[in-house]
Amino acid sequence: MTGWRYRRAVMTLRAGGIVAYPTESVYGIGCDPWNRSGVARVFAVKRRPVRKRCIVIAVDPSQLDRLVDVHAPRFSRFASRYWPGPVTLVAPARDGAPAWLVDADGTLAIRVTNHPVAGGLCASFRGPLISTSANRAGHPPARDALRVRAAFGTEIDWYVAGRVGELDTPTRIIDVRDGRMIRS
Repeated sequence: MTGWRYRRAVMTLRAGGIVAYPTESVYGIGCDPWNRSGVARVFAVKRRPVRKRCIVIAVDPSQLDRLVDVHAPRFSRFASRYWPGPVTLVAPARDGAPAWLVDADGTLAIRVTNHPVAGGLCASFRGPLISTSANRAGHPPARDALRVRAAFGTEIDWYVAGRVGELDTPTRIIDVRDGRMIRS
């Protein structure tokens, strides 16, 4: 990722702002997962209940190591099988992971993306991002920047242009603790 548009996206993220960007299947909304007020804004913009956690995406598993134990044997087996790619893994959160990211059962949903824009954004930001579909709760997610902008306007601080991936459905979610498919 190069150019002023991407530098502006990274500056927005570092300042606690939220950005919209294409992912493997839909446009996403994200922010710095360590920024509590940014995460709260994402939930407010979506009108999403706080009890429903968001996925955290990265461009490399090392970006997730502060959140989950990426070196745990069971986790590593799933990660090497599915990543990078459009599969989200649910894994036990590390002590010290932000409470606003951790589900009631002590887990986090994480993905190493292979989408060039979403991955490039994580690489330029040098860290993971919150990633949730760009839609109001209960409405269908947007698949292009114009629809996201029409739905959210200035509630989102920066829009990253690009094409969504080829998936027609949201990414699969697998729980690494027992191998159970949560969403197919």
